[in-house]
Amino acid sequence: MKEITASMAGTVLNIFTAAGESINMGQEVLMLESMKMEIPIESSIEGVIKEVKVNIGDFVNEGDVLIVLV
Repeated sequence: MKEITASMAGTVLNIFTAAGESINMGQEVLMLESMKMEIPIESSIEGVIKEVKVNIGDFVNEGDVLIVLV
């Protein structure tokens, strides 16, 4: 299973994709806020989004799965 994980702990500020969408390597998929900084999360793989596992406002820890791809 292909997954996109959080690179650091923070709050989900914005989600730029949805289930069923194709994404490319390097594409920004969501934005985290940590220590008053906005941290873009980019996909390191290509694929189609199966599930977005977080919602805006959720707190995530480093390594948490954010998005599952098929």
